[in-house]
Amino acid sequence: MSTSSGDRYALITGAGRGIGRACALTLAGLGIYVAATARTESELLSLQEEIRKSGGHCRTIVHDLADSSSFERFYQSVEAEFDRVDILVNNAGIYGTDSLDDPGPALDLFKSSLDINLSAPYMLCRHFGTAMKRAGWGRIINISSISGQKAEVFGAAYSTTKFGLLGMTQALALELAQYGTTVNAVCPGWVDTKLALDQINDPEWCKLNHIEPSESLDIARLSVPMQRLIQPEEVASLVAFLASEQAAAITGQSINICGGLSIT
Repeated sequence: MSTSSGDRYALITGAGRGIGRACALTLAGLGIYVAATARTESELLSLQEEIRKSGGHCRTIVHDLADSSSFERFYQSVEAEFDRVDILVNNAGIYGTDSLDDPGPALDLFKSSLDINLSAPYMLCRHFGTAMKRAGWGRIINISSISGQKAEVFGAAYSTTKFGLLGMTQALALELAQYGTTVNAVCPGWVDTKLALDQINDPEWCKLNHIEPSESLDIARLSVPMQRLIQPEEVASLVAFLASEQAAAITGQSINICGGLSIT
């Protein structure tokens, strides 16, 4: 799978673990220079070491996407490492259980979810998408969710932001379509990551859904027609394809990778 005739540079958010880490490893394995960002330095250093051992190139930037005041410094940090960003993978996100019966914490969760899951990707798309437009080539891949197509009970904050991410993807795809830049969304179902497993095992989530915590993982797995969780590397393979030259005619799309969960 070819990404270009020359070097390409990718920025991946939430790259310390899960889907983001798998994307970083996969893209680096294709010869792409990776800038990995996350909140936890130890996770980034571990990722960087793994990529370097396999012969890839990785730079790390510790950054909290919830801090909207720090984005200018973040842009400068990225651009100090790479002259440009050709591929932007907006992967970072948070999930939390919310209920109308718990309005105080639910409102705080809603605000933080908007900041990290929706506002941050928009800010990154604006900055790096503008540069892609000038360059005449770019790939933006937003990691949304099946919950961005079919609302999840007791997950209003998460579903709202993931629905919003799909709308943003389509709008930016239209704006950038004439400039060699594609914008797509990937919508995973249950993925074998800490984020998903924390949700599945959350006592409050289990209680609200009338599920015994000891049974929650099996229930989640059996809700998928393939009766298994998706692996982060499977999501990363789809991201890599969307970042490639072969995907040049694909834009504005929301592509499910969910083991059939979306059709149940």
